[in-house]
Amino acid sequence: MSEEKKQASQTPDQSQGVYDAMTLGKPRVLVLSLQHMFAMFGATVLVPLTTGLSVSTTLLCAGLGTLLFHLITRGKVPAFLGSSFAYLGGFAIVAPKLLDANGQQTVSNTEMLPYACAAVALSGLVYVLFSLLITVFGIRRIMKLFPPVVTGPIIIAIGLILAPSAITNCETNWLLAFVALGTVIVCNIWGKGMVKILPILLGILVSYAVALVTGAVDFSTVADAAWFGIPLHPQAMGLFAIDGSPEFISAVLTIVPIALATMMEHIGDIASISATAGKNFIRDPGLNRTLMGDGLATTMAGLLGGPANTTYGENTGVLALTKIYDPLVIRLAAVFALILSFSPKFDAIINSIPAGIIGGISFVLYGMISAIGVRNVVENQVDFTNSRNLIIAAVILVCALGFNSVGGLTFVVAGVSINLSGLAIAAIAGILLNALLPGNTYEFDDGTGTGEGASLRI
Repeated sequence: MSEEKKQASQTPDQSQGVYDAMTLGKPRVLVLSLQHMFAMFGATVLVPLTTGLSVSTTLLCAGLGTLLFHLITRGKVPAFLGSSFAYLGGFAIVAPKLLDANGQQTVSNTEMLPYACAAVALSGLVYVLFSLLITVFGIRRIMKLFPPVVTGPIIIAIGLILAPSAITNCETNWLLAFVALGTVIVCNIWGKGMVKILPILLGILVSYAVALVTGAVDFSTVADAAWFGIPLHPQAMGLFAIDGSPEFISAVLTIVPIALATMMEHIGDIASISATAGKNFIRDPGLNRTLMGDGLATTMAGLLGGPANTTYGENTGVLALTKIYDPLVIRLAAVFALILSFSPKFDAIINSIPAGIIGGISFVLYGMISAIGVRNVVENQVDFTNSRNLIIAAVILVCALGFNSVGGLTFVVAGVSINLSGLAIAAIAGILLNALLPGNTYEFDDGTGTGEGASLRI
């Protein structure tokens, strides 16, 4: 046999996808893992920059959360868990950033962040509860309570609530905001290959380069930062904020209902990963296990002072591009994220990104959250000529936006003042209306090819 034929016989056929990446050789596996890390990076670090949480802690929680997810799902699902944007609305209500000496909203709210993170930890337990309910009662019976006519408008409202904060950041430097926004749009619409998959990261890099040229970057904290440090910051850890205070109760009532929408996001992502990899992960290892993994990862993140985790569509895009479906590659990417989390110098560099760039990225990002909610109801063919569906969506949107504009709904129980945010009121109203009004015909597709949820994707 010639040398060329011998090498060809040892090279795996990638036309149908590769499920054992080690056949490609260790160097390629490491490169593929770094690619997955960069795919999640731009979006993951944007959440702490927006909320005031630590970038290092966020990367730590993303890495640990991904590894925990793979442990619970028996290492079968090639999913990376990064920061969830759906919770940004909850953070903006519970722990809004404070103004610095220049009047910019850039100072972390160290007083209220622990309460927000504690509520995030409890929202992860909602995933665990639903995982157990699915195991006992079956997925179709449980999902009937949360059709797209409820979850779609909630997601739409989250993006609309966040929109004013994007404009506030843009106003600090409109030039940087437009450069960031324009780069994201160009890369996403006209980009090819990895350029199309990394629009947020490229948007940050290009606008940051412009900021360097125009002198808009403050490096004062970068020089003083150490190269190595522990990525945990007690001033934001939810572990120390679980108490019976009114602040804690209000934070829980504001943030925990968001889990109802993010669980739908999780189901859509698992369905998307299944379609990409050609395996039905909803049935094996089972949606109950993937929900359990995502939920426990989110609980761990909240306790450690990080944002909620969620399965990342960016990494699903990398799977589709490379056709490398081995979960080992994702686990190595999680290890790389863990390594970066132990560098305060890296954290300081990320935090030097001007607010105008964050505003430009958020400008399109927050709008996309609402657009994804619209896509959710469209793909699931929600019939808005049906008065029942129209009423449910209308009540959700007015409750979310209306009550949010007046600071929510405050009431006293046993001498304790409790505040319900607009999102919490909207979620409660939507679930109750869906349960009480006649005509709920929604059936979730569990992978057998029947039901209305086959196209579910959030």
